[in-house]
Amino acid sequence: MILIADGGSTKADWIALDDHNKQELFRIRTKGLNPAILKEDELYDRIIQNFKIFQEKDKVKEVCFYGAGCGTPKPTALLKQVLKSIFTEAKISVKEDMMAAVYAASAGEESIVCILGTGSNSCYYDGKTAHQNVVSLGYILMDEASGNYFGKRLIIDYFYKKMPSDIALQFESTYDVSPDDIKRNLYREESPNAYLGNFAEFMFQFKESDYIHKLLEEGFTTFFEYRILPYKKAASVPIYFIGSIAYFFEHILKEVAKKYGLSIEGILRRPIDNLIVYHQSK
Repeated sequence: MILIADGGSTKADWIALDDHNKQELFRIRTKGLNPAILKEDELYDRIIQNFKIFQEKDKVKEVCFYGAGCGTPKPTALLKQVLKSIFTEAKISVKEDMMAAVYAASAGEESIVCILGTGSNSCYYDGKTAHQNVVSLGYILMDEASGNYFGKRLIIDYFYKKMPSDIALQFESTYDVSPDDIKRNLYREESPNAYLGNFAEFMFQFKESDYIHKLLEEGFTTFFEYRILPYKKAASVPIYFIGSIAYFFEHILKEVAKKYGLSIEGILRRPIDNLIVYHQSK
């Protein structure tokens, strides 16, 4: 069988195809598998602890993994090594999640493709090669308009008392906002980016409020200025978005695009289904 995976920092979706007729055999989900954040043993455990993977691993002849944190050589090599140690009979391919977004959103046609999920990124795809105006340095320095970006903003606004009182009351009843708990999760636990991204879910409850609307508008504006406008063909090729942040706040995202005279061709919450169609057509 062929295993195709779309691995984010929060979760990873896996689909198995029959290697003869490309029909789907099963699909599963594991915890996130970002090799830029997680150590080798944690990556291994998160994969192998899934019973279905453990049961079927020796039948896998090819693994096509698209993942967050796979845009630079060292973490890519680390994850490839982990996958090879599990799927010992398989050909292993590891590419960054940007390529899964390209194949899923535009079916490999010329376009600008953006990710707004737990993390964020963008590229211009010329039909053969993905070009990025800047290499992403991850959730601490970049990831504009991502789940972890908005999670940080919410926590900061809460502690600086910039959050409206009614929303702040709901925020503190929804999450453990004790400084000790927040600092432990940020500085001692694994996947602090995924931890921050979980706070972004809170915005869905108040997406009609002026406060959340302004927060989103500011984040999306920053993303357009840093991650879309620098591409020379921003106004002449289709623009696609992948990810929950883009999907659930589509109307605000399109408002910001319109401000720059741009239109968004399509938005997908998850790329995995379209990614499978792409692989089945190969």
